[in-house]
Amino acid sequence: MSSFDFDLFVIGAGSGGVRAARTAAGLGKKVAVAEGRFLGGTCVNIGCVPKKLFSYGSHFHEEFEQAAGFGWSVKGSEFDWPTLRDNKTKEIERLNGIYHNLLLNSGVELIEGYASLQGAHEVSVEGKTFSAEHILIATGAQPFMPDFAGNEYAVSSDDVFYLDQFPQRTLVLGGGYIAVEFAGIFQGLGAESHLVYRGELPLRGFDEEVRQFACDEIRKKGVQFHLGVNIQQIVKTDSGLQVSLTDGSELEVDLVLCATGRVPNTEGLGLDVAGITTGKGGEILVDDGFKTNIPSIYALGDVINRMQLTPVALAEAMVLVNNLFQPELPPKTMDYSNIATAVFCHPNIATVGLTEEQARQQYDDVAIFSSSFRPLKHTLSGSDERHLMKLIVDGVTDKVLGAHMVGQDAGEVMQGIGIAIKAGATKAMFDSTVGIHPTGAEEFVTMRTVTRN
Repeated sequence: MSSFDFDLFVIGAGSGGVRAARTAAGLGKKVAVAEGRFLGGTCVNIGCVPKKLFSYGSHFHEEFEQAAGFGWSVKGSEFDWPTLRDNKTKEIERLNGIYHNLLLNSGVELIEGYASLQGAHEVSVEGKTFSAEHILIATGAQPFMPDFAGNEYAVSSDDVFYLDQFPQRTLVLGGGYIAVEFAGIFQGLGAESHLVYRGELPLRGFDEEVRQFACDEIRKKGVQFHLGVNIQQIVKTDSGLQVSLTDGSELEVDLVLCATGRVPNTEGLGLDVAGITTGKGGEILVDDGFKTNIPSIYALGDVINRMQLTPVALAEAMVLVNNLFQPELPPKTMDYSNIATAVFCHPNIATVGLTEEQARQQYDDVAIFSSSFRPLKHTLSGSDERHLMKLIVDGVTDKVLGAHMVGQDAGEVMQGIGIAIKAGATKAMFDSTVGIHPTGAEEFVTMRTVTRN
């Protein structure tokens, strides 16, 4: 019989922590989860899920405008922020309840409160100490707030889901996917929307053609870009927030959202007490099995800052539980290659595999197939929105190295493409696949002419 209170003690009830806890409990292990904030983590409460609901809501204004081309007369539409905000909150509360039941029904002991390490096998929660053979840290990440004069008047992405009033003039600081998404959400819901980014073009790390194409489309929808500049200071006035930029220009807005990245959430965890090693960005350093430098303590998800994506944390949790508690099975490692992802800006971006720039660095012969077109819907809607499809192909083996899309429902389309690329599909296999007509997605199997190589 074990001398520990638990076989596994999980700190953090986000996606990765809950998956690890439930799976381990299902294998007959005695498991506890400590959580001091909310069940489901960032994604469920202040991330992916509510942001996607807001994104859905922000499309209706555009749909109403485009309906006339299809014979519909939509008059008197009006947006009510409290309705969207509160309906979103009800859905999040429902999901919290589901997570609560999933944990309890799987036999996991849920301990409410913030946990801190007391050693290699001990955790303290609200003054009570528990022992565990294995400890898992899955505390996620939190927004980074930049330092400038008046930054106390800005909000983070944690706060924006619960605003008392909807702002009529907004400024989003940042160039990553969260910033670009919220700039589009604000614009779609009817606000004047500005995006301020210190770089030359938002969405650094994405395919360059995709970045440029997406930003052109976002501009067409009304988001105003201020590139190569930063916020110098914010001054609160009777009529709003006066924002001074580093190029000397000024903007008056009602809300400033700082979406300048997320940092590992390790404050108060007692990493120094346990002797856990961290990296330059505060991330917990782990090996391929998610083990820290302390053999009994593990970490995964956003707190290790490898890929800050919910499905990645879920997959990492499955690898960990397999290796810890299923010795009869072959050991597993996490494969971070060809992970599909999406940006829910307007229009959406989805991508899997290598960018054109990455492929050119890694392969001698690269063939690019790309197609830009006006979707069938917009031949009647009156919108000048365009979509982009792109395939990156190894010219020697014909293997598809990457796929990229900018357009409506790009994430839904790319999930299937991701399976094909993960399976090692060649361009010939794409070409031999009969398309679904008429769809935008069929463009992926009808592109025959090399754009460049």
